[in-house]
Amino acid sequence: MSKFTDFFGGFKLTMQHIGRPNVTTSYPQKKRAKQPRQHGRHVLNRYEDGMEKCIGCELCAGVCPANCINVRGLDNPMDHPVSPGERYGYIYEINYLRCIHCDLCVEACPTQAITESKMFEYSFSNRADAIYTKSELLVDDQGFPQKLPWEDWREGEAEMTGGWMRATSPAGDAAFEGVVQWTGDLGAGIKAAEAGQSENRDDKATGSKQLRDAFYRHLEPEDVPLNRRGLEGMMTQVMEKLPPRFKGKK
Repeated sequence: MSKFTDFFGGFKLTMQHIGRPNVTTSYPQKKRAKQPRQHGRHVLNRYEDGMEKCIGCELCAGVCPANCINVRGLDNPMDHPVSPGERYGYIYEINYLRCIHCDLCVEACPTQAITESKMFEYSFSNRADAIYTKSELLVDDQGFPQKLPWEDWREGEAEMTGGWMRATSPAGDAAFEGVVQWTGDLGAGIKAAEAGQSENRDDKATGSKQLRDAFYRHLEPEDVPLNRRGLEGMMTQVMEKLPPRFKGKK
């Protein structure tokens, strides 16, 4: 009896999925849209006046658990300084054969010099190409990542390279929540403040989601939002799963 059930169970599963919207894409001809804070290939940022943000402090190399970052600082030339500080990153290399994209380097950087793009698809023809140098990591004159021959860049992947970073007080003072504390990067403008626990947040700009909405099934019954309870909650789940064409959106 179990073999008979298993045989027709496969056909039942197939029939249940006939007519449902496709969730797959024809990769690599087409990529799925990435979240604003997607972690991909690193970039070295510059200020609006073109000066480099990296001061060669080597904190990113020290915190890297994979030992994939090599940084050497050098004193700034008096006649043509590279960065606003006393030193600048003279050598900066990342070995992507080791990098695990943990983003600890981004967290450790005191000047927001190293952030990440949304591109993580690249194929190396030799091991030397996997070691990115400073000239390859540094953003161009418009503030966007350089696109190397072995990288598969698509529309929007070079934008918001610092979009996931915190833009509030580093001390965590609640009075600074939602207040941007630094100016924009070269060609990228001012980043939206990271979402906090107050209503002063822009989830669309930062790609954030309220934990009570995203993980409501893990909450105690009394803590579940009202729009997630009972019949209304069931209808909300159904509407979220519908394709845009059934929601009245283009």
